[in-house]
Amino acid sequence: MNNNTLLFKLQHKILICLFIVTGVTYALAFGQVKKQENTDSIEYYNKLVLQYRYKNPDSATFYANLGLAMARKQHNYAGEAKMLNQLGMIDDNVGDFESSRKKYLSAYSLYKKINDTKGMATENIRLGVVEMRKGVYDKSIDYFLQALQLSQRNGNKFGQMEGYITLGEAFAGQKKYDRAIEYYRIAERLNQQIPFSNLSLNLYNDIAIAYRETGRLKEAIPYLVKGIQKSEVPQYQGLNITLINTLASVYAKAGDTTSSIKLQKSALEKAKKINNYIRQIQILTGLATTYQRSNLSQSLYYWQQAFILSDSRKAYKEQIDELNAMADIYSKQKNYKAAYEARDKQYKIADEFFYKKMSKQIISLQNAYELNQYKVREQQFRYEENRRIFRQRVSYGVIVTVLIILGIVIFYYFRMRKLNLMLHHINEELQDLNTVKDKLFSILGHDLRSPFVSVINMVEIIDDDELEPEQRKALLNQLQKTTKVSLETLDNLLRWGQKQIKGTPIHPSAFNARLVISKVTDFLLDVAANKHITIENQVSEQTGIYADADHFEFIIRNLVSNAIKFSNVNGKVVITAEQKNGEVAVTVKDNGVGIAPEKLADILDSTNVSTRGTSNEKGTGLGLLLCKEFAELNGGRISVESKIGEGSAFTVILKENKTF
Repeated sequence: MNNNTLLFKLQHKILICLFIVTGVTYALAFGQVKKQENTDSIEYYNKLVLQYRYKNPDSATFYANLGLAMARKQHNYAGEAKMLNQLGMIDDNVGDFESSRKKYLSAYSLYKKINDTKGMATENIRLGVVEMRKGVYDKSIDYFLQALQLSQRNGNKFGQMEGYITLGEAFAGQKKYDRAIEYYRIAERLNQQIPFSNLSLNLYNDIAIAYRETGRLKEAIPYLVKGIQKSEVPQYQGLNITLINTLASVYAKAGDTTSSIKLQKSALEKAKKINNYIRQIQILTGLATTYQRSNLSQSLYYWQQAFILSDSRKAYKEQIDELNAMADIYSKQKNYKAAYEARDKQYKIADEFFYKKMSKQIISLQNAYELNQYKVREQQFRYEENRRIFRQRVSYGVIVTVLIILGIVIFYYFRMRKLNLMLHHINEELQDLNTVKDKLFSILGHDLRSPFVSVINMVEIIDDDELEPEQRKALLNQLQKTTKVSLETLDNLLRWGQKQIKGTPIHPSAFNARLVISKVTDFLLDVAANKHITIENQVSEQTGIYADADHFEFIIRNLVSNAIKFSNVNGKVVITAEQKNGEVAVTVKDNGVGIAPEKLADILDSTNVSTRGTSNEKGTGLGLLLCKEFAELNGGRISVESKIGEGSAFTVILKENKTF
């Protein structure tokens, strides 16, 4: 073999090696680029959010916000909507329904902008779920129907199936199981026409729950067994746990406690492995409920474990339920100190949870007030600046001539007078705004705490297993009535505060006095019942008043509330009205402790100091002062008569309206 042949072979091998090295380098580079491309895609962030949504919500939120920022930078509306949907679901999981609702609405608007009907249907489903969790079933059904119509229009059978499933869930939430099963049956027929998915598993679980609640336990079990078998894969682990837990509840209802507990414990281990805290809480509470009939100590243990997990995730609603159950068990064990501590903690969490939304509204009002204050200060600064410039011009004018000086001085005098008047008005406006803010916050604190205490008390009574169905139904009706009236009161107070801050005058109108008084007595019925006090509304249905209805309602509510406060147990409060000389005198009379003569003179004055009621009730001392102010704003007046040991009678006199 000659040298040329050897050289050729050597060159050939070198070329092959170069090709291999180049190929490997290119592959690595391409892989790196591909990886970089993946990290710059919405789908990449979406997968990260799905991975962390349950086990680490903070990380999920972080990645969702990164994806959202990238989508907005790229003007990718579909990607932006997808990230907003994920952020909404994260809020949904921790019970922040108002925040999740806003994000779903924003995502819906983006999908609508690009005419993505599939995305619009998805957001309608999510909005319906939020309303369903809040117990607003009419609204949730409307959202689900809209989602179903969109899916029918674009031929999306998966979307149609989800629409029918969620409609069934909405009716099941109202315990209308026969109607729910009708929708589940339609979804089941659609399920046979499309590939198997997580929707299929949800459907099996929903049908089984409906059968369980209607006593058809044997029909429920096949659906759950089939679902458990088909979900034994990693991608459906969460649903597998849900199906096992539902099967356990069916066995428990059938009286097979041993099988139920065994299934629940296996489901709990699976939930721990995937770090799904929501399902862990569900299973722990299920175990606690199952043990509650046979082993109180074991039941208490599982309630405590559920509370620890809920507390770590700030799941307020779950914490309230768990503390309530723990307090009941402590009471049964005669451990009253622990029961008291659990109940106290429950009330504190309930306060924070229920008042959160109201606090946001108060902050909004305060921000509006501060903005108005800033505008006034800015205007004041402009006037000061104008005055400074004016003085400078006057100084220069003095040098010119005596006549010009005289003219400028006269002009300056009148201009200064006008500016001082304007500044005086601005200062008065600032003072009024401060007064309005203080009044608003005082009213909110004065009127909105007692109804929520009544709601909590009724919920505790309703939770009693020994309560008769008719009694429970009556209490539920009363609870619904109380919460509606409380919400209406809150809306009225906030609307009043907004009117005052924006400088809007009062809005007098003709209204039926008896109807307004009846609403107030309904509102305070539970407070009176706690002291066995009778409230009689003797005002005629033909009694009409011309004034601001909100102001009148506030006056009557405060007078009746004070009458209850200073009445003894088994007392009586009577409300009457007398029409005379174009005026109506409404009197709230009680047979309570009465008012001392030395206090009677300044009872309606700002110097009045609130005293505790017959049951040690607290007050702010501002209620009667505001009643007097509201009466005078409406062209009326208020007076009081009282005797120690015989009771008091407060009378508010307003203009009569004869149309009633």
